[in-house]
Amino acid sequence: DLSHKFKNLTFTTRHDRVAGLGNPEGSQRALNMLFALRTIQQRTGRDLGATFLSGTTISNSLTELYLLFKYLRPKELERQNIRTFDAWAAIFAKKTIDYEFSVTNEVVQKERFRYFIKVPELAMFYSEITDYRSAEDIGIDRPQKNEILHNIPPTPQQTEFIERLVQFAKSGDATLLGRLPLSEREEKAKMLIATDYARKMSLDMRMIDPELYSDHVDNKASHCARMIAGYYRRFEAYKGTQFVFSDLGTYKPGAGWNVYSEIRRKLAEDYGIPQSEVRFIQEATSEKARKEMIAGMNAGKIRVLFGSTEMLGTGVNAQKRCVAIHHLDCPWRPSDLEQRDGRGIRTGNEIAKLHADNKVDVILYAVEKSLDAYKFGLLHNKQLFIRQLKTNNMGSRTIDEGAIDEKSGMNFSEYVAVLSGNTDLLDKARLEKKIATLESERQAFVRGKSSSRYKLEQITEKIEKNNDLIRRIGKDLEHFKARVEFNEDGSYRNPVKLNGLETSDPKLIGKQLNRIAETARTLDRLEPIGSLYGFELLVQSETTGKDGLDLVQNRFYVRGEGDYLYQYNYGNIASDPRLAAMNFIHALATIEPTLEKFRKKNEELEKDIPVLREVVESSWRKEPELTALKADLTEIDRRIQQSLKPIEESEGKEAEEDNDVCRERHDTAEELPKEDNTAARIPSRLRQIADASGGRIVIAGVGSPPENGPAKKGIKM
Repeated sequence: DLSHKFKNLTFTTRHDRVAGLGNPEGSQRALNMLFALRTIQQRTGRDLGATFLSGTTISNSLTELYLLFKYLRPKELERQNIRTFDAWAAIFAKKTIDYEFSVTNEVVQKERFRYFIKVPELAMFYSEITDYRSAEDIGIDRPQKNEILHNIPPTPQQTEFIERLVQFAKSGDATLLGRLPLSEREEKAKMLIATDYARKMSLDMRMIDPELYSDHVDNKASHCARMIAGYYRRFEAYKGTQFVFSDLGTYKPGAGWNVYSEIRRKLAEDYGIPQSEVRFIQEATSEKARKEMIAGMNAGKIRVLFGSTEMLGTGVNAQKRCVAIHHLDCPWRPSDLEQRDGRGIRTGNEIAKLHADNKVDVILYAVEKSLDAYKFGLLHNKQLFIRQLKTNNMGSRTIDEGAIDEKSGMNFSEYVAVLSGNTDLLDKARLEKKIATLESERQAFVRGKSSSRYKLEQITEKIEKNNDLIRRIGKDLEHFKARVEFNEDGSYRNPVKLNGLETSDPKLIGKQLNRIAETARTLDRLEPIGSLYGFELLVQSETTGKDGLDLVQNRFYVRGEGDYLYQYNYGNIASDPRLAAMNFIHALATIEPTLEKFRKKNEELEKDIPVLREVVESSWRKEPELTALKADLTEIDRRIQQSLKPIEESEGKEAEEDNDVCRERHDTAEELPKEDNTAARIPSRLRQIADASGGRIVIAGVGSPPENGPAKKGIKM
C-alpha cells in the first residue's frame, strides 16, 4: 500500500543537465523494494508477484511512469528494448530548451523534458498494469468541488516589488531584492530564487521582510480573513468548518511573524471570531492532541483549521462539517492539491450534503501579476492529463507539462511576462499552438469523415450489387427446384446432355468431358457444351504464361437465366469419368448456399451503415471551441497592435519633423549661391559623419557635378 512513497527509485541517464528529473541516485527504501520485486519476478519468470496500491500513482510528472514500469514490467520493457530511462525518454518524451539570462547578462540554455509524445500508446501501456477506479466509477457519495478563483489586485508594495523582481530576473542583481550579491552557486539557481521570492511576495510582503513591510487591507491575509468570516457567519447555525492550507508562512511556536497567526489575529480583531475556534495543526505536538483537534473539528468546536499539505493534507478525517477549503498558496504537485481538497470532499461530509447542496467551496487565492494563477492553471492541466492517462482517455498525442518546477523555478521569459502583467505574446503563442492542434484534429476529423463517406458509398454500391445477384440467383434457384428430379434415395438425378453425344451413360459422358478438358481452346470465351435441367453447361480456356510457355487451363461452369456462373471444384473436371459426369449437378447444388452467402454478406455490410452514416452526418464538436480560440487570438492581436501604435505615431511625428526640416533647408538652398546648393541638400547628420571620417567618406547629392567641372559625356550607344 502507499506505493507512491517508493517512487524515488535510482535510474541512470546521460541527461544530467536536464531539469525536473529528480534525484537519479534514488533512496535506499526504493532500492530495497526493487530487489524484493526482482526476487519474486525471477521465481515466477514473469512480470507478476506484486500489486501496488495508491491513490496517486502519478503525483507530478509522467517521468514517474518509467519507474513504475521499471518496478512492475521489466520483461515487457526488455521486450520493447527499453533498458534505460534514456531509451524510454527517447520514445515518449521530448526535450526542450528554454533560454534565460545569466548574472553576467549572457543568454544560457536550460533543458527539461517538457513535452510528452505518443501519449495514447503510453496510456495503453499504463492501462495494461492498472485497474483505476475513481469515486464516480464506484458510486461513492461525496460532495462536489466548487472551485472559486479569488483574484486579488497587488498592493502598492507588491507592485513596486514585482518591478524589482523582473529587473532581478533580467540582471541577476540581488541588491534589488535587499540581499547580498549572488554567490557562484546561487547564480546557477537564479530563477529558483526569483520564483521563491515571487511566491513569498504573493502571500504577504512580510514574508520577505516583516520589519520593512507592513499590513495592507488588500493583501492575501486580509482577503482570506474576510472570506473565512463570511463562511463562518453563513454556516453558524450548523457549525460549518473550514480548512486553510499554506506551505509558506507556517506556524512555528516562538518563530516570529507568520501568516497563520496574522489571519487568526484579523479574524479575532476584525470579525470577532474567538481564537479558540481557530487552530493550527502544528499546535498538536502529540498524536493524542492531533486526534483531539480532529474530533474538535468534527464536533464543530474548532471552526477553522490551518495547516500545511504535509501535516494537514493526509490522514485527517475531519470532513464532517467542512463547507470551504482555502488555498493561500499553490503546491508544486497536482496530487498535493488533490490531497488538500480531499479533506472536505470525501464521504461523511454531513453539513455539505444537508445544507450546502452537497458542494464544498474550494477557494484559490491568486494575486494578479504574480505566479499564483499560472501555477494553479499548470496544476489543473497536469491533473487533467494524469486523469486522462489513468482512464486511458487521452484527447491529444502530446502533453505540455509547463515551464515551472519545484527544483529549478520558472522559465525566464514566462516569469517576466507573468509578473509584468503583459502576457499577450505568451498567450498568443499558446493560443496559436492550441489552434494548430485543434485544426489538426479537425483535419483528421474531415479525413475520417471523407473516408467514412467513401466506405459508405462502397458498401451501398456493394449491397446493391449483391441484391442484384441475390435476385438473379434466386431466380435460378426457383427454376432448379421446379425442374430437378430425384433418385429413389433422394439424391439428384443427373441427366447431363453433351453436344454431339447421344448417350446418358455417366462413364462415356465423363470421358467426353475429360477430352474437352484436354483439347478445348476457347480463347477465354465461354462456349456451351451441353445442358442440364435447362441450365447451360460451359467451358472456358484460361491461358497463363510460365517459363516462356503458354499453359491452358479449362474450367467448367453452369449458367442459368440469372446469368450467374456456378462451379464445382473450382471448375476443374475430375479425371475419373464417373466423378467428372457429376461435376455439373454438384455445381447446381451450390445455388442455394451461394444465395445464402450473399445474403449474409449484405447483413454484415448493413451493420456498418448506421455507424458510418452517423460519422458522415456528424459535425465536429470542437468547432465552437476553435472559433472561440480564434476570436481570442484576434483580440490579442488587436491588443498587441494597439500597444505598437504609440511607437508608430511617434515615428510618424519624427518623419513629419524631418520633412519640415527638409523643406526649410530646401527653401534656404534656393537663396544660396549655386555652388553651395549641393552641400545645403545634404542632411546635417550625414555632414557630421563625413567630417568625422577625415576625408574617408565623401557625400554627394544626386545629379550634382563634380568639383573639377562638368562631367564628361560617355560614348553614345
